[in-house]
Amino acid sequence: MKIEEQIAKELNIREGQVKSTIELIDAGNTIPFIARYRKEVTGNLSDEVLRTLGERLTYLRNLEQRKQEVIKIIEEQGKLTEELKKSIEEANILAEVEDLYRPFKQKKRTRATIAKEKNLDPLAQIILEQKELRPIEEIAKEFINPEKKVETQQDAIQGAMDIIAEIIADKPEYRKEIKRICYREGRVVTTAAKEDEKSNYEMYYEFAEAINRIPSHRILAINRGEKEEFLKVKLEKPEEKILEFIQKDIIKPKSLFKELLEQTILDSFKRLIEPSIDREIRNDLTEKAEEKAIKVFGENAKQLLLGAPLKGLTVIGFDPAYRTGCKIAVIDETGKLLDTATIYPTAPQNDIEGAKKTLISLINKDHANMIAIGNGTASREPEIFVADIIKELGKKDLHYAIVSEAGASVYSASKLATEEYPDINVSLRGAISIARRLQDPLAELVKIDPKAIGVGQYQHDVNQKNLSESLNAVVEDAVNKVGVDVNTATPSLLSYVAGINNSIAKNIVKYRDENGKLKQRKELLKVPKLGKAAFEQCAGFIRIYEGTNPLEVTAVHPESYSVTEKLLAIIGAKKEDLLDKEKLKEIKIKLSELNVEKIAKELEIGELTLKDIIAELSKPGRDPREDMPKPILRSDVLKIEDLREGMILTGTVRNVIDFGAFVDIGVKHDGLVHISELSEGFVKNPSDVVSVGDIVKVKVLKVDLERQKVSLSMKI
Repeated sequence: MKIEEQIAKELNIREGQVKSTIELIDAGNTIPFIARYRKEVTGNLSDEVLRTLGERLTYLRNLEQRKQEVIKIIEEQGKLTEELKKSIEEANILAEVEDLYRPFKQKKRTRATIAKEKNLDPLAQIILEQKELRPIEEIAKEFINPEKKVETQQDAIQGAMDIIAEIIADKPEYRKEIKRICYREGRVVTTAAKEDEKSNYEMYYEFAEAINRIPSHRILAINRGEKEEFLKVKLEKPEEKILEFIQKDIIKPKSLFKELLEQTILDSFKRLIEPSIDREIRNDLTEKAEEKAIKVFGENAKQLLLGAPLKGLTVIGFDPAYRTGCKIAVIDETGKLLDTATIYPTAPQNDIEGAKKTLISLINKDHANMIAIGNGTASREPEIFVADIIKELGKKDLHYAIVSEAGASVYSASKLATEEYPDINVSLRGAISIARRLQDPLAELVKIDPKAIGVGQYQHDVNQKNLSESLNAVVEDAVNKVGVDVNTATPSLLSYVAGINNSIAKNIVKYRDENGKLKQRKELLKVPKLGKAAFEQCAGFIRIYEGTNPLEVTAVHPESYSVTEKLLAIIGAKKEDLLDKEKLKEIKIKLSELNVEKIAKELEIGELTLKDIIAELSKPGRDPREDMPKPILRSDVLKIEDLREGMILTGTVRNVIDFGAFVDIGVKHDGLVHISELSEGFVKNPSDVVSVGDIVKVKVLKVDLERQKVSLSMKI
């Protein structure tokens, strides 16, 4: 099957779509650019499908390369048959290719290779063929050779059995069927490594689940428990059935060597096949579990990155701590730092009065209307402290919100933070990050390694390279979906724009600093290292506000400017009218009444591209994140002791995992909505029901004060 054909089948799309997309990828186009500006060519494939297509393309090309390498090696050995070549070419996964290659691999000295050096191969063949009618001991006499250290008949028989055991172990059809039996009937069994030892893995101290049913989060939990030496893990399989399958294929009716071959088959399975099959199955389960975990992590990160910004507010970032004091940073509506302070409302100092005086002074001086409190270890007392101040001041426009501070400390000590705030103490930079996250989550979170964002499960247990690649792709998609103001963006934000790398991003900022604000997109071509190819990829995702071309606050690509102006002319408008609110209302109405099919033909443009242009002209400069749920703004605090079963509360989804979702309801610890409580109907995947950042209504099911755990339900 051709690569294009296989990908089309896997993704359930047309082969033509795959072929066209591959051509675009091979020509150096980025996924965001292809998804947004080449819809006609791909048949409107989404960025998610395009990313999967790109990943499969890389895998299948590597697989094809490995197949050719294996065929060449076997051919050089003079052992390549047409049948073997066909099997290798038809293999769909790398493990299958390696199984077919196994018998031809250069092996280290094994028991079988030592036996072959003793010229015992012919004896092994006699036993396997089972044509001889003489007893094995009589035949074995002929192979005694003291010079080769074959002293007895038993030495000869044992050597022959070692050769046969390796032949059996190397047979790809056996390995394939054994794996199939294990997947269908095997179980993952776990026990305690040390009896009565307390740990987080006690539910796995006596545990078993079918290999084909065990969910990915359990695989990762078991792996971690084994790594931390709390668990012993084994794969239980129908051994008799497996041995019977091999025996049936090898042992002929009325064979004189039946018993000998049964012993050899058992040895081959136990010593050579089972350990490697166990490794392969465990690796396969882990790989699939990691893939799922990375996917969930990516979905959560995307939702967090696309969280609604709170514009037009002066925000106080409040980074809670105990001994070292709570760090305060005031940020104006443009993100500029106004003030910093350190207060001590928590233990051991408990300077409530001094802290209150400082905070009220900053609220009044900087006209702050929002306090962003980091959700770290010491966040509970500051939340109560802030809620009391809001009550005391009686300001109706003053609220607080709890903000995830995951990665804030990583950012604080980073080179980037040092460049942004060279004169600000490391400990205060965390408070700046917390405040800015509320103002513009995307612009702030791109400064942090995506792995430190803190949404997902077992992020430290999965393949770190795959996780980084996946999360970088998620960040890239989020940034390009929103668009970037080239005149205010940091290098870290610009570096995620399609076609722009770190050095080009720095060059853009340098150019901006030296020449002032960019007035039009084509000015980017003056930036060192940003050539025509990079410009084509990035231009549509760059926004220029207060520039010379009103189209440049939209996602309309420069390649479509002339057709866009012709479209506006058809409805009796010009691009400057997009800046006039009253004229824009008329433009919207007229655009909505157009016959897209007819106009597309008239303008000689694809219908999908025309629809995108119409959508952009109807809402120039509008931030797509405005449709996302806004953070919950609070003015009073709720304690876990205040919770009662049956209470209905509003909360924010903080994390979505395989078995449910964690919801922030305003108490110290997020409550868990188990997958069975997400909906009245059956839920296969929690992500189908909720996303990170969603505002949801929940009912309190159970409160465990001792363990500080809250069980919630969305079945209200």
